[in-house]
Amino acid sequence: MKKTQKFRTEKDSFGEVKVQKDALWGAQTQRALENFPISGIKFRFPFGRSFIKALGVIKFSAASANQDLGLISAKKANAIKSSAKMVLNGEVDEHFPLDIFQTGSGTSTNMNANEVIATLASRKIGIDISPNDDVNMSQSSNDTIPTAICLSAMFDMEEFLLPGLDLLIDEIDKKSKKLKGKLKTGRTHLMDAMPIDFSQELSGWSAQLKSCRESLKLANKRMLELPQGGTAIGTGVNSHKDFPKNFCSSVEKLTGLKVKPASNFFQGLSSQDNSAELSSAVKNLSLVVMKICNDLRWMNSGPLTGLSDIELEALQPGSSIMPGKVNPVIPEAVSMACADVVGNDVTISLGVQSGNFQLNVMLPVIAYNLLKSINLMGNAMPLLATKCIKSFKVNDKSTTENLNKNPILVTALNPIIGYKKSAEIAKKAYAEKRAIIDVAEEMTTIERKELESLLDPKNLIKPYF
Repeated sequence: MKKTQKFRTEKDSFGEVKVQKDALWGAQTQRALENFPISGIKFRFPFGRSFIKALGVIKFSAASANQDLGLISAKKANAIKSSAKMVLNGEVDEHFPLDIFQTGSGTSTNMNANEVIATLASRKIGIDISPNDDVNMSQSSNDTIPTAICLSAMFDMEEFLLPGLDLLIDEIDKKSKKLKGKLKTGRTHLMDAMPIDFSQELSGWSAQLKSCRESLKLANKRMLELPQGGTAIGTGVNSHKDFPKNFCSSVEKLTGLKVKPASNFFQGLSSQDNSAELSSAVKNLSLVVMKICNDLRWMNSGPLTGLSDIELEALQPGSSIMPGKVNPVIPEAVSMACADVVGNDVTISLGVQSGNFQLNVMLPVIAYNLLKSINLMGNAMPLLATKCIKSFKVNDKSTTENLNKNPILVTALNPIIGYKKSAEIAKKAYAEKRAIIDVAEEMTTIERKELESLLDPKNLIKPYF
């Protein structure tokens, strides 16, 4: 016999609606649940838990500010704060069922939080607490959701992305120090070029990543300016003039983040410039990481017919049909994550331009893609650090052989015999597959001992003069 689902009847300004009996949400959440069955992607997992956490922080801090300003009784405020902490801590995540693709202001998700907290708070003190009049007091979805974007991005930046980036930089710097003195053939246009020390090559990666870190920190700093207090269109209607200051004070006490009210609430509601800037910084990081992955894949290529400069750690069989094949799986996986981040940035860019007059109307998809990018990079970089950078080995035999037969070493003779003569020597060495020193000895008057010094790769990794 089929089990009958039990429902209760809730009311809103549209009338009555049936809600699952054990659900903590109310009528407005239920309508949104029925209206937006688009993707099944929710602000919960795998990307977006921090957004629900941010809503908990906002509702707690709003109740605290309203209480300090004498706008709500201590009894109601304490019940709301206690319930908001349950949201903050992830105790009721299953009661946030809404699709990312919903009303562009995120009103449905804001009301979802209001209704869940109102239900919990009402149960705690045995009196009716209104989602709109009490939990949403001094707020609008139009300032709450932009504030949630700021807070959730900062949570995930501090917990995932920046530590992951620091780990990757640290492992590259350690490897660079360890490999100092090991030389290889440099390459431009994927073609043989002058020698380079492995430590020099890795220092380039590290410098790129450190530059990204500075950009990320600057962009993250902008997120500290919260638009909460602008309410519906930035004027602060229905809120106390001191609400933004008190709200930010509560957020700082609760999270440790040194937040402050936005300098211009109209900007905070109508634009998502800060999200665009942070997304761009994360995207640029993904491009740098993808470059590093591509270098690793090329250097690992072979092992017999490729460059074979290095050997990446063997992690799993590489083929279902070719026995013994091992592939660079971590750089490939990380590169795919980086590619996804680039796509996320395009979505965010399209979302950011959708600020019409006093409100951006693509807030949920901006939030989702920004948090997705931050989490993807935060998860991918530690893998690259620990399963590639830390463990790869230099193929000394291959790098030495390639260096010794590299005709481009003749570049060192340019100041002595000129470019044209050096080119003739290089072409002959290429054609006859001979060592450059032997051909140079034949075609110049330079003594063998001097050629050995001039063409020694160790002397070619620093300025000549």
